Amino acid sequence: MSFIDEIKNRAKKDIKTIVLPEASDLRTIEATANVLKEGFANIVLIGNEEEINKLAKDNNFDISKAKIINPKNSDKYDTYVEKFYELRKEKGLTLEKAKELLLDSVYFGMMMVKMEDADGLVSGAIHSSSDTLRPALQILKTASGTKLVSAFFLMVVPNCEYGENGTFIFGDSGLNENPDSDKLSEIAISSAKSFEQLTGKTAKVAMLSYSTMGSAHSELTEKVVEATKFVKEKAPDLLVDGELQLDSAIIPEVAKSKAPESKVAGNANVLIFPDLNAGNIGYKLVQRLAKAEAYGPLCQGIAKPVNDLSRGCSAKDILGVIAITCIQAQKITK
Repeated sequence: MSFIDEIKNRAKKDIKTIVLPEASDLRTIEATANVLKEGFANIVLIGNEEEINKLAKDNNFDISKAKIINPKNSDKYDTYVEKFYELRKEKGLTLEKAKELLLDSVYFGMMMVKMEDADGLVSGAIHSSSDTLRPALQILKTASGTKLVSAFFLMVVPNCEYGENGTFIFGDSGLNENPDSDKLSEIAISSAKSFEQLTGKTAKVAMLSYSTMGSAHSELTEKVVEATKFVKEKAPDLLVDGELQLDSAIIPEVAKSKAPESKVAGNANVLIFPDLNAGNIGYKLVQRLAKAEAYGPLCQGIAKPVNDLSRGCSAKDILGVIAITCIQAQKITK
């Protein structure tokens, strides 16, 4: 059984409702049909019911079990507008602007999650990351005890002996461009929690660099060294080490020669990249050259489950992210 099949089976044990605000996109419709067929989530599509049903019918996708909501005629619209206005009026939001924004499918979907009419939201197939995350932060806010919202990719590499049977988290590969050492430590701690939440396995965190244990010295390596120190201070029970080159982090034979004293080197399953350049390039290389499944960018640090998508995603990718969002929602409600 594949990793994502295990996730779907876990989702079936406590069915959650996920909002998809991009119902005008055929990939979203295809993913919806397959999710409903497999029965691991309830789906809410935001948009024009006639147009959505026509798109599904024209492409032979059965979405009859999905709930379709058009903000323009929703009986919850006025309630959502009032709540949104109350949340943001001190930031200068007017009632008129609140009414305008709540006609937007992403904003309306976020309010559904806020008001507990849904458990999570997945967007990004046709929206930019900022168009997904801005309303999330405005409406849902950050999770309690979280200093930083960050993003990660869940990577599942076929026929791979490294990581957790080929499963890794790559962070931050989707949001924070150039985190300082303190922010990098927060990304590492959040990513470890996400890994354990999604896999049930112990996180082993590698703070990546072009240097291993002092083999090179520069401003770039020192940022990672300091971040590693911060992680160990903030989360003393976490298995973490750095700075580590990628091969030292995941290949036992290399780790024995480059970092023989490390409890993480050679066995890392959570890879923390020093900046977004490295993280984004790294996940795309693994996705394209190793034919890995790449789910994300998945968000951590938001009060409720909201996940972004790459605009190059497939319907299969959307389905996988929906399943992951269900597991995140299960954890929040327990």
